Amino acid sequence: MRAYLKYLKGDPVIWIISILMLAFSLVTVYSFVPILVKIEGGTPFYYLFKHFMYVLLAFFSMYTIHRIDSKYIYQISKFAYYLAIILLIFTMVFGVNVNGADRWIRIPFIGLTFQSSDFAKLALILYLSRLLVKKENKLDHWKEGFWPLLLPIIVICGLILKDNLSTALMLFVLSFILLFIGKMPWLKLTSIIGGGLVLLFLAITVHKSFPALNMLPRYDTWESRIEKKTGTDPSSFGQNAQSENAELAIFNGSILGQGVGDGKLKEYLPEAYADFYYASFVEEFGSISSFILIFLYLILLFRIIKVALKTDSLFESYVCLGIGIHLLSQATINMLVCTGLLPVTGQNMPFLAMGGSALIMACISIGIVQSIASKSMKGSKTGKIFQDEIG
Repeated sequence: MRAYLKYLKGDPVIWIISILMLAFSLVTVYSFVPILVKIEGGTPFYYLFKHFMYVLLAFFSMYTIHRIDSKYIYQISKFAYYLAIILLIFTMVFGVNVNGADRWIRIPFIGLTFQSSDFAKLALILYLSRLLVKKENKLDHWKEGFWPLLLPIIVICGLILKDNLSTALMLFVLSFILLFIGKMPWLKLTSIIGGGLVLLFLAITVHKSFPALNMLPRYDTWESRIEKKTGTDPSSFGQNAQSENAELAIFNGSILGQGVGDGKLKEYLPEAYADFYYASFVEEFGSISSFILIFLYLILLFRIIKVALKTDSLFESYVCLGIGIHLLSQATINMLVCTGLLPVTGQNMPFLAMGGSALIMACISIGIVQSIASKSMKGSKTGKIFQDEIG
């Protein structure tokens, strides 16, 4: 392993965890796709090959990005933000409808789809980190510090909200955490929370008052999921089949699991390979393996935080922290949904679930972290050599 890691710059632990998860995803995707075969046709091998191509593309993206000097990441952050806005607007107008939501862009000629919100999440993290550095001494000012930071959050989250409430809320909370880390004054932080709640309430009110506008086309789905989750009527049992089957799958997994390919309830989970990945994983690999999986994600977060603390650049620190918190939040939400603690959402497991844009953007995020880690390690070695020479 060490012989191969010499070609990879940055934190070796992050590389090992990322590569292990990507390799393991091939096993689980092949095992978890029977429901997809039943609904859309094809064979498990077809979906395995498709996912394998995504894994190769994701790893290539991660490797390429990590070889780029991290100073260029700051320079492209503004361009990435405006590109994200263009992609989100384009998706709203020309997006491909999948499962009742216009979240995807179909890539010409190759027929694959790309979820623009996956790119927008990373773009907002980069741009917000840039603004936190640029406005560092103006955070006490409403006009020069507060609004320039808040408006990008409102724009991106507002464009995502229409078809993906869970992603918009997660990104809003993540942005709030970044502002907190960046030492935004408490008065302004509480204003952001209040303003976000007011805007959400207004959007719902307008949607209900003027249904012809179809401002929130997924609102009925959100309301239905929340009602099913919070409903206490015994007659409602069975109406939330996805969540109930996910909980049964976890129960069926017990301590050691049913074995690879031997899970039964995964055949009744529409997104067993993505949104309900954790439930399918526990059913086949058991609760002990699930604790190992959680431990790996925590180690990944710890190593990313370590990279953030080592760098001398505030921008790079904010970017690493934002990426680390985002990846762990996605995994946590997937687990909480599968265990019945949250209503059904569309958050899958980073590096493990089947998917194109989510997998690629997660790997690009790690590539950025490794680029920053590589720069920090190079600086440490240079400093040590200099000290040795003058000593």
